[in-house]
Amino acid sequence: MSYSGKSREHRDRGQVALEYLGFIPILILVAMAGVQIGLIAYTAQQAGTAARAGARAASLDLSAQDGCVNAISDWLSVDCAEGGGGDSVTVTATVQIPSIVPGWDFDPAVKTATMPLDH
Repeated sequence: MSYSGKSREHRDRGQVALEYLGFIPILILVAMAGVQIGLIAYTAQQAGTAARAGARAASLDLSAQDGCVNAISDWLSVDCAEGGGGDSVTVTATVQIPSIVPGWDFDPAVKTATMPLDH
């Protein structure tokens, strides 16, 4: 193999390495979007858990907000609103969806649960 052949092969490898470097930001963005989608699903599940726990607490004449807060992960923020009347209580839990991708903001996850009052 001649010297010019090795030089060309070396240049081709360098070009391929640069092309991979240019593709890395796209791969990172796709990975972050995948993690964000999982975080959205997890937050929605946690909102449902908070609403059920808050409704259960309110049906026992306890604080719905405390029931909501104690039922979900500590790093999530939740706000519970109690309503209803008659023989049941309804609690709506609103959980803020954290964003890991800069510039992406999401509406909060909102779930509602109703429980019969315990007499």
